[in-house]
Amino acid sequence: MVYSNETLADGNGRQSEPVITVSSLNKMARSLLESNFSSVVVEGEISNLAMPASGHWYLTLKDRSSQIRCAMFVNRNRSVEFKPSNGNQVIIRGRLSIYEGRGDYQLIADGMEEAGNGALRRAFEELKAKLQAEGLFDSDSKQQVFQNYQHIGVITSATGAAIQDILSVFRRRFPSTEITLLPVAVQGSEAAGEIINAINTANKLAAELGIQALIIGRGGGSLEDLQAFNEETVARALYASDLPIISAVGHEVDFTITDFVADLRAPTPSAAAELMSPSQNEYFDLFQGYSSKFTQFARSRIQTGQQQLHWLLKQLKHPDRNLQEHAQDLDRIEGRLQRAISNRIARQNQSLAELNRSLLASSPSQLLKQSRLRLQNGLNNLKHGVKAQVKHKQTNVIELSRSLNAVSPLNTLARGYSITYNAATKVIRKSVDVKVGSRIVSHVEKGRITSIVDGILPDKS
Repeated sequence: MVYSNETLADGNGRQSEPVITVSSLNKMARSLLESNFSSVVVEGEISNLAMPASGHWYLTLKDRSSQIRCAMFVNRNRSVEFKPSNGNQVIIRGRLSIYEGRGDYQLIADGMEEAGNGALRRAFEELKAKLQAEGLFDSDSKQQVFQNYQHIGVITSATGAAIQDILSVFRRRFPSTEITLLPVAVQGSEAAGEIINAINTANKLAAELGIQALIIGRGGGSLEDLQAFNEETVARALYASDLPIISAVGHEVDFTITDFVADLRAPTPSAAAELMSPSQNEYFDLFQGYSSKFTQFARSRIQTGQQQLHWLLKQLKHPDRNLQEHAQDLDRIEGRLQRAISNRIARQNQSLAELNRSLLASSPSQLLKQSRLRLQNGLNNLKHGVKAQVKHKQTNVIELSRSLNAVSPLNTLARGYSITYNAATKVIRKSVDVKVGSRIVSHVEKGRITSIVDGILPDKS
């Protein structure tokens, strides 16, 4: 801070405050303002707007009784989403300062938006981003909108120009389309609720009334006027609709949330009617084309039929000539028939003779005689076979008997030998198998001998 060397004295000779320069005063004021008003938000009307080549903006912000100079430098005004002009009502965020060169008290703007519409625009962009993130704008979820509906529901004001424009287009393009108006308020606090109710009602009564699609819209207006079509509740009602919906709100430059959620967006209500109505002139042209093709086809068929008839007339013969040809055909057929009958009779006679021979060969007496002969031969063969089997078995039995007698213990006993058992009926093979006093049994040829061992003689060999 720069002070002057001079001081002022009051009437009593006392010195007063030091004298300061203008620059020092402006610096002090600037420091006070910037430290105490570092962030302010001010609403007012733009006037005296200047945009020099430097890119900075200079303007005056005023209301009914006051005004303040403002400056917005190029690095800040690049982010402003609209082009300001004199008379715009805006909201400016910034800080207070002083331009020291002139000592002008001013507002240094950091941001600017339109008042009223600016808040709505922010809400619009926030809701748009939210619904887009949730997938309400995805093309995969949108229904196809056709051009040949028989019954269309229109959700708009009953007294607005939109319904008249829609009806006018349908009367001109395809008058047979049935239009059902679901009247609603298109702006104001109750508009959103009425629009939602109309969408739900149309879906509930679609089968009963035959409504196949919906147009929702209104004429142009400010962002505030179109606010009902930017409500989240309306957007979700559109998304949940089973009926396909065209959004036709405002003019071509107007965009609302319903435009993004609807299955199809039309720039105006009239354009929506154009999109959903086939042109009757196109149908007339198509009909004329089919009529022309049918006429050409019919003429071609008639001409072909006439040519065939002419050819058949040339091929037609006189009746006498036809009778003669038929008589010759009958004679030829009669000869062929007689030959066929004769051949058939000869073949039948031959077959009959063969059947007679077969019958004689297969008579019951002959078959019985043959059966008896076969039976007798079978009995004779059976007798011879049985006798041979018996003789063979007898021979085997004799041989087996001889072999059995050769090894039978009984034959051994007959030659004077015996088999001795101990008390446990175990065969005694060695002298050591018994003891003195043991009871033994000797099996001889005819009978058994019971003995008591009174001595055991050793084997001398």
